[in-house]
Amino acid sequence: MLLAFDTSSPTVTVAVHDGSDVVVELTSAETMRHGEQLAPLVDRALRQVGLEPRDLTALAVGVGPGPFTGLRVGLVSARTMAHVLQVPVYGICSLDVLALEAYESGTVVGPFVVASDARRREVYLASYDEGGARLAGPDVLRPADVDPALAALPVVGEGAALYPEFLVDGRSPLRPSAGWLARCVAEERAELRDPEPLYLRRPDAEIPRAPKPAS
Repeated sequence: MLLAFDTSSPTVTVAVHDGSDVVVELTSAETMRHGEQLAPLVDRALRQVGLEPRDLTALAVGVGPGPFTGLRVGLVSARTMAHVLQVPVYGICSLDVLALEAYESGTVVGPFVVASDARRREVYLASYDEGGARLAGPDVLRPADVDPALAALPVVGEGAALYPEFLVDGRSPLRPSAGWLARCVAEERAELRDPEPLYLRRPDAEIPRAPKPAS
């Protein structure tokens, strides 16, 4: 039994995969409250399918890119649970999860890009081939600076919804799904990574540096 969750977007998403397919998937009703919502969603998902944490055989977690605080909640939780339960934990680029869902659901045909919200009026962007395999990225860019050849392709993710003047051909899904994250791992449909955050820039909050000595 595989437990998967992603906290790279404003919402928290949790799913359980039984080795054949996803048996439950839940998404938080509220946004930007990752720390308060992840554990209750995990507990609810397990209860819905009659499982205890000790029944899990593996974990999967989205590694971003995404905001520092949200990613930290998911990754610390995944590593802690894996250590306590003595099970493996696999990381997946969250943009790859969006790409697989778009490809498998038929919302894209041919090459496409995935663009998620990076805040600061920027997007996290990666390009994919007609089979949903990543070709380049992820990078963090201003929408106006995206290569025109890429901006003209179908764009999966929230980036196109936020910046339709630059990314004109928006497609669903908008945010990563834990169910598709679980399928990525169970079916080995994307690169498996260590459960470490995929940061593309420095976090907004930093530890203050020691003051310089007075001269």
